[in-house]
This record gives sequence, structure tokens and C-alpha cells, in this order.
Amino acid sequence: MLGVALTAALILAGAAEAAVLPVSSDPFTQATCRASSTTNHQTEVEPDTFANGSTIVSAFQVGRIYDGGACAIGFATSTNNGASWTSGLLPGITKYAGGGPNDRATDSSVAYDAAHGVWLVSSLTLLEAGGVHGNAVVTSRSTDGGLTWSAPFTTATGGDLDKNWIVCDNAATSPFYGHCYTQWDDHGAGNLLEMSTSTDGGKTWSAAASNHTGVIGGQPVVRPNGTVIVPIANANETAIGAFNSTNGGASWSAVTTIATIRHHTVAGSLREGPLPSAEIDGSGTVYVAWSDCRFRQSCKANDIVLSHSLNVTGTSWSSVARVPIDATNSGVDHFIPGLAVNKATSGAGAQLGLTYYFYPSGGAQLAVGFISSTNAGSTWSAPQTVAAGMPTTWAATTSQGRMVGDYVSTSYGSDNLAHGVFAGASAPTTGTSCSSVLDNCREPMDTFVSGLGASGSVSGAASPVLFSGHGGANANSLWNVVDNNGSQHRD
Repeated sequence: MLGVALTAALILAGAAEAAVLPVSSDPFTQATCRASSTTNHQTEVEPDTFANGSTIVSAFQVGRIYDGGACAIGFATSTNNGASWTSGLLPGITKYAGGGPNDRATDSSVAYDAAHGVWLVSSLTLLEAGGVHGNAVVTSRSTDGGLTWSAPFTTATGGDLDKNWIVCDNAATSPFYGHCYTQWDDHGAGNLLEMSTSTDGGKTWSAAASNHTGVIGGQPVVRPNGTVIVPIANANETAIGAFNSTNGGASWSAVTTIATIRHHTVAGSLREGPLPSAEIDGSGTVYVAWSDCRFRQSCKANDIVLSHSLNVTGTSWSSVARVPIDATNSGVDHFIPGLAVNKATSGAGAQLGLTYYFYPSGGAQLAVGFISSTNAGSTWSAPQTVAAGMPTTWAATTSQGRMVGDYVSTSYGSDNLAHGVFAGASAPTTGTSCSSVLDNCREPMDTFVSGLGASGSVSGAASPVLFSGHGGANANSLWNVVDNNGSQHRD
């Protein structure tokens, strides 16, 4: 399917209400990428997206391996606001795609560098010798609109790196226009935060800088004045915070705690957690979403919750608000949010779009939903079900549970519509479970047939906090570098 534009709409199995479009599928089999005795084909998981004009680029894992990473990193690019897509594999990263030096790859993230006219994908590479570990963060470049890609450039190396993310400063008035920033953590050093900066379109990167905190899952964004704000979880995923750089990445501030986390472990042996999804509007207000059970009696289910920055450095944040997808007594469990903010909007008129997974009340069959706001999250549209009826056994199996991804992604195109990309699943070709030895899985990358957008009047502002447990109580120790005592690792 490599290099082929995909235009046929496909309805996923189950009671889906919105048609979805496949954007990519795993081309490997056990014969072409065995990797280990526990490699899942055909599976693609954990997408990120970024949009510039009518071009939307997504990157994701291809051929998920049970104990970490995947056979390759795939991409899917649309130049017409999601109407059709061209897909392929990023070359030169793993030995299974273009003769790369690495055994596996994971954690892809997409950015566009307007100053240099280049698309960038940051990936984490893995080696198997001595135990599977993240040996490097690398950056792939495209100068033709995301249709072909270079061999990767090295951003950083280390003994056990994890969870990288990339962003570029695209404001022509910024003093740091053309700076790109990559964040990751060094799991071998207690999930130590590390940041690196490129000023030449991702070819070369600065030595790693740190604020000496223990973190995971940061998603940096850049304000129009060049200030970088990085929403992030602490190493144990018990708090959401943010830190910043006001000098183009030369140094990084301490972390401000936005909120401690209350999280319900979902059913179905699904791999998921309260990692943040962060975006920024046209004037520089930062929004961060995560899954949280504080508004549910006894923490019986998660909502998607939201906070936004109140000042220019991201050191003050709004109180946590519930996205009102359904009533707090619904029994519906929501998780793995992918937040988008339309950068052509700002302030009280900021447009927000949210793609997320959920379980209907009393069930453990995966569904994908979408909800939007046209007034900065004050009120929300009625939710739309994009896909439904997917047992978790249809998803790839990993050492941390069945997997659609630690995150999902949504971006606004020039059509002012939100375009979500997510891992869907249909019934295995044989049996009832996606298996690592039969090539029987069917877990491709999918998107909406057309971007979704709607306004509405439903508010979550009056929802009372009903559960106060599970959060880290001592704010002074939330961000300490830990020696891997309970710290997360999500390659």
C-alpha cells in the first residue's frame, strides 16, 4: 500500500455513525518483519499529526512488537485537507525499512518548520541487545510537502531514552523564528527531562539541556513571541505540569504544577494512561487535556478534562474543567484524548476539537468519539461517534496491555475543520483475537471521511469534584528525578 493514495471510505465494524477513511495499513508480515516471536501484523498504532495549510502529515508505529516499539515508522500525508492520503515508511531508521541501523522504532511526532520549508518527524529508535532500550532520538526531513523523506538525522543518543516530541517556532515575528525543539526523557536516569534545539531545519541539534525534573510525555508548543511552553506529566503520571523557555531553548524553567491527576484504570486490559495532549491558539493560549476521574463518584470512570494557560509563561493555569461528553452518572469511560486548537482562532472564539476513545456504559468495546467547541471550551457540541464495536482483543497486544496508542491526534486544516487520525480495528481474519503469530490483525490508521466541526451549548462548568484521591499530595516532590521507582516507560 506504500505510496498509494487512499480514497475509498470504510465503515469500521460496529455501530459507527460516521464513515472513516483508511490512511495507511501495515505492509509487513512475519516473513518480512518477525522482529520477535511477539510481533503483531497487521497493526499500526499511536499516531501524531500536524497541519500546515491544506497539508496534514501523520506519523505512527507500523508492526507493533509486544515488548517495545515497532518494525518501522509510517507516514500518511494529505495535501487536500484529508480528502485523500499518500502513505509509506520513513527510510533508514530500522533494518526493516531502507536499511537503517536500528532494530525497532516508536514514539513518532510531527512538526512543520516554516522558516526552512521542511516537514519533520521525530522518532525514538530501539536496540534489542542487552534488553530492548531506546538508544537514540532521530529526525526525518521532507522538503516536498511530506511525500518523500530523508534518512534520519541524530537528535540525541543515550542508554534508555523515551517519549520524544517535536515542535517548531513558525511565527515570523518571533526572535527565535525557525528554532525547532525536541523533548524526551532519559528513563535510565530516572525519567530525566531533556530538551534539544535545532536552528537549521532539523539537521543538527544542540547538546541536551534539562531542568532536572522527572517527567514523561511532554508536548511542547510555541507562543507567537517565541516562548516555548511544555505541558507534561511527572514520571509517575500523578500530576500534569508545564515549564518554559523564553530564550530560544538556551535554558528551561522549573515545572509549574497544573493539577494532580485522579485516574481510573480502564477495562479490557487496554494500555492507556493520563498523558497530556497539548495545543495552542493563535494568540498563544495553551490548552492541555488528559483523562481524569475527579468528576465521577468513587472514580468509577474517566472524563476528558481541560485546563488553559492564564499568562504568557505558562506559570498560571485555569482550574480543571470537564469536557461534557455525557453526564457524570453515565458510566461511560473516556480516555486517550487527542486535542486540536485551530490556530486561525484565538481568545474567546478559539475553536477546539477533541478526538478520544471511550467504552460505552458497562462495556469494554472500544469506540472513537469527537466533540468540539467554538468558544474556547466554554460550551461544547453534542458528541459524535466516529467508530464503535471494537473489542480490545482486536488491538495489538503489548507488555503493557492491548494497544491503540499512548496518544491519538487531531489537527485543524485550512478548511477550519478538525481532522483526527486514530488506530481503528476490525475483526481478525482468523479467530477472535489479534495474534502475534498469525498475521491476522486488522488495525490500520484511519481518519474522518471529512473533517468534523460543530458548535453547541453544553457546559461542564458546574460539574462538582466527586473524587479527591489518587493524586500526589506533596507538590514539592512531584517532579523529583526518581531512580525508576514506579516511573513510567512507554516505548
